[in-house]
Amino acid sequence: MTKGFLDKLIERVRLVQPGEVQNYLVEIAREKGFLETIFNTILEGVIVTDPKGRIIYLNRAACGFFGIEADKNIGRPLGEVVRGLDWDALNGPGGETVNRDLEVFYPENRFLNFYVVPLMSDGSDGGKPEIAGGAIILRDITQSRRATQETIESERFSALTLLAAGVAHEIGNPLNSLDIHLQLMQRQIRKLPAKSRPALEQSVSVARGEVARLDHIITQFLRAIRPQPLDLSPANINTIVEETLSFLAVEIENRDVLVETELDRNLPPLNLDRDQIKQAFYNVSRNAFQAMNSGGILRIRTYPDESHVNISFADTGGGISPEHISRIFEPYFTTKSGGNGLGLLIVRRIVRAHGGEVVIESAPGRGLTLTIRLPRADRRVRFLKQGNPSPESD
Repeated sequence: MTKGFLDKLIERVRLVQPGEVQNYLVEIAREKGFLETIFNTILEGVIVTDPKGRIIYLNRAACGFFGIEADKNIGRPLGEVVRGLDWDALNGPGGETVNRDLEVFYPENRFLNFYVVPLMSDGSDGGKPEIAGGAIILRDITQSRRATQETIESERFSALTLLAAGVAHEIGNPLNSLDIHLQLMQRQIRKLPAKSRPALEQSVSVARGEVARLDHIITQFLRAIRPQPLDLSPANINTIVEETLSFLAVEIENRDVLVETELDRNLPPLNLDRDQIKQAFYNVSRNAFQAMNSGGILRIRTYPDESHVNISFADTGGGISPEHISRIFEPYFTTKSGGNGLGLLIVRRIVRAHGGEVVIESAPGRGLTLTIRLPRADRRVRFLKQGNPSPESD
């Protein structure tokens, strides 16, 4: 085993004057404290292990990334402290540097990039240099990862916009022509003998209904991706919630759904487009009804924080699996039979146009909670928290 600095110092203590030993120890302590201060100041996480993967040092950033305490984890295997990190897999063949990305779910959902650098002995004792441990350097890449995702999403929406123009031209105009000719046929049918009318009128009615359905799909598609100017005015968000529920009263009764509301009566007024926000609430509520089929409870709650007014819709449906929740805003992605996959896309476009955000929490069998966060109109200048910004602050 390669001897460390202290082992070598102990061997030579008898050759050093007593006063010099004290000076050496004071110098070592000072340098150690200085280095620890530096390591605890930097934003990158640092973990140092011995050759067997046991932790011998953790800096403050690394503890924050994984929600752990340094004192309680020194000497423990890295794989036990950070679940999912396999020390054997991280050791590259021949002492090579390993570079990986990692997604962390606790204490916050974030993405980390890390690389493992083998620490080699210097061979000063005449032995062959050996691996004396490893240094793991971690960097928070959550913001850059999200920026990349937003760029990809923006490019996807640009492609959809071009597609929408083609759809509107190639399908919308022929549908209008079909509807006009079906109306002309209805007029001609009225001139026929009474016995011949019912069957023909039924066929024309069905055809016009299908044309109207296709036209509705196209309209929804265009509304989902085409920016619409906002008609902003001060409004009470609770009033819009109540108007939405009043409009959906018949569907609520038919589906045997219980709607519970907890509306904060002290909410500040918001500067928003009433019709578009009402459309967003309508889409979210109908999604919740469909997720619960017949029966269930939809809880709607409004509450403020220092920067936003929050409107949460929590249903008791089947929830969404983790692999599906990341695709919930994709065009035409739906887990419901008969759904078109555009409802939540419209919701997010409307909320983002108001400078807000949509947050979704769900688990299979536990229902889904969708929270719309709209910026307050009475916000003032405030200090930002020091340290690493959390992923929610993007």
